[in-house]
Amino acid sequence: MFELPTASEFRAIKSGYDEDPSRSCSLRKDAYVEPAWHAADLEQIIAKTWQWVCHVEKLRRPGSYTTITIAGRPVAIIRDREGVLRAFYNVCQHRAHELLRGEGMINRIMCPYHAWVYGLDGQLVRAPHTEGLSNFELKDICLSEVQVEEFCGFVYVNLDPGAASLRDQSGNLEGEIRHWASDIDQLTFGRRLTYDIRSNWKNVVDNFLECYHCPVAHKDFCELVDMKSYKVTTHGIYSSHMADAGNSPNAAYDVSKATVRTHAVWWLWPNTCLMRYPGRSSMIVLNIIPVAPDRTLETYDFYLETPEPDETELDAIRYIDEVLQVEDINLVESVQRGMNTPAFTQGRIVHDLGGSGQSEHAVHHFHGLVLDAYARAAEAAA
Repeated sequence: MFELPTASEFRAIKSGYDEDPSRSCSLRKDAYVEPAWHAADLEQIIAKTWQWVCHVEKLRRPGSYTTITIAGRPVAIIRDREGVLRAFYNVCQHRAHELLRGEGMINRIMCPYHAWVYGLDGQLVRAPHTEGLSNFELKDICLSEVQVEEFCGFVYVNLDPGAASLRDQSGNLEGEIRHWASDIDQLTFGRRLTYDIRSNWKNVVDNFLECYHCPVAHKDFCELVDMKSYKVTTHGIYSSHMADAGNSPNAAYDVSKATVRTHAVWWLWPNTCLMRYPGRSSMIVLNIIPVAPDRTLETYDFYLETPEPDETELDAIRYIDEVLQVEDINLVESVQRGMNTPAFTQGRIVHDLGGSGQSEHAVHHFHGLVLDAYARAAEAAA
């Protein structure tokens, strides 16, 4: 693991940022290229925020489980026999072996190393050949719990035991999502797209949060939606991005028969993006996963009315995979290369007071949240 920045480095990284986006520069490039800042992102942001796991459909039945790695730490999420959703570090309390892999159904948790057995509530129930041990009681040993929450049809976890609930932190986000996607709990998994990107995760988020680049880089997208109606609004730990579907033929995919006519998108701090494209009722979840200072993994999960996409959805998936993502990945990888030169330190935020899509105020909002996290780390390091 890389060393964290010093307290003075944490303070210096805010240079050039102003709370007024009309006067502010972007986050300094060090935060995108230096290994110490990648370590800070994992420890002070990813490990202390609500991280998306899956749709609730995957964990509805007692005994259903899935696994995930967050900031390098393995976590298992399980529905216990009483229907309670639980999350634990995926680590045996005997010798720290991984307990579960992938996803599936179980009636107990058995370590594949020495066959210690835990109930679905995390309590140790069997440990072979321990009868002769002194001061050893099964009831005293339990898996280490992690915060877990069902929110708007999805499951999230947070490694910070002191973190407030996602529902409390996110204000009116749930109301907004359920207004536009009232059937979100009933949607079902349809497809997953995955990408390995040679760029820092914050560059990926920056790019997602503004459509200033869209008329230049995403000409098809600018026909798919009505850019004149595109509006971006920031709130607390999320931002909403709304636009009407376009009314003329476009080169992306046909929306003439769409029942959903609003392009509704929400970005949730720090790295989850929920998207509702024109078409049938659906929700796309973009999960942005930091891997290295210059490497990010992305997953696009498509939740649909039916397990099999209809013709329009197949066209939309093709467009996202073969056109939109190719364009965006080329952009952020180019930005990462540019940041690795002496030619760039930071740039100006472009701000439209009207909050249009062609404004970078949501990027500025994200940078403010990043800097707030860094400031808390500086206080702890002082």
